Amino acid sequence: MYKWEVAGNDIVIYNLTDFDPVHIFECGQCFRWDQIQNGHWIGVVKNLVLDLEWDGNNLILHNTTEREYLDVWFSYFDLGRDYGAIKEKLASNDPVMAEAIRFGYGIRLLKQEFDEILISFLISQNNGIPRIKKIINSLSSNFGVPINSPQGVLYSFPTLECLSGLSLDDLKIIRAGYRDKYILRSAQQVTGKEINMDTVFGENTQDARKEMLKLYGVGEKVADCILLFSGTRYDIFPVDRWVKRVMAELYLGYEENYQELYNFAIEKFGDLAGFAQQYLFYYAREKNIGM
Repeated sequence: MYKWEVAGNDIVIYNLTDFDPVHIFECGQCFRWDQIQNGHWIGVVKNLVLDLEWDGNNLILHNTTEREYLDVWFSYFDLGRDYGAIKEKLASNDPVMAEAIRFGYGIRLLKQEFDEILISFLISQNNGIPRIKKIINSLSSNFGVPINSPQGVLYSFPTLECLSGLSLDDLKIIRAGYRDKYILRSAQQVTGKEINMDTVFGENTQDARKEMLKLYGVGEKVADCILLFSGTRYDIFPVDRWVKRVMAELYLGYEENYQELYNFAIEKFGDLAGFAQQYLFYYAREKNIGM
């Protein structure tokens, strides 16, 4: 466990290992963190705005409280997990994974709000990250709750209850295109209890995946991303074009379909498949593997 203390309006976590905000915030798992001119990162989580500073050794969470750290930030940044042990196990007898881990050594899987991840990854379909972030910011500023912060007024992510009461005309302002109907209908399905959330959060991963696929606009990749990046499941392996390329180029020697790649990864990486996916995704994208 890391030593931490309250320092005025800040929380300081000392000698934190296996952490790098560039790796964490730019590995495709989140869309509401931005680096500002002084090198800090500003993010909106739940109804909180956090100013995060990383000096390469210590993590400083500015303008927050001990209660927020214990209730939100500790679990959000997955600070109770031994990433050293995860990396050691994944890299054992796997030179490809060992290299991917060396490259993305500071990745941690954030535990994000399920509702926000659901809508965010519906928006992500056939979209680049800058546009995804722009749409999510518009969705939040138009339908979220304003939050006063030292960085100005920012906005919480809108609740599914709010979104389910909108119309497609209301959503035109965010310029999400055909994804508007996915946002509206999926929000209505969850709030209307058309989806069994006990199954989604239950013990059986395949049952959770099947339940997720009932959501309008959710396919295999989006379902797996939502389950992984909400911290609901870690024995899961989303396959996008970068993961498909790195698996074909460095593991299999040929391309496979989604389910075959998924099955291969689950068999190889087991209950650490989600962590493996992030190391491989970040490595493949940044190194242009298979291009």
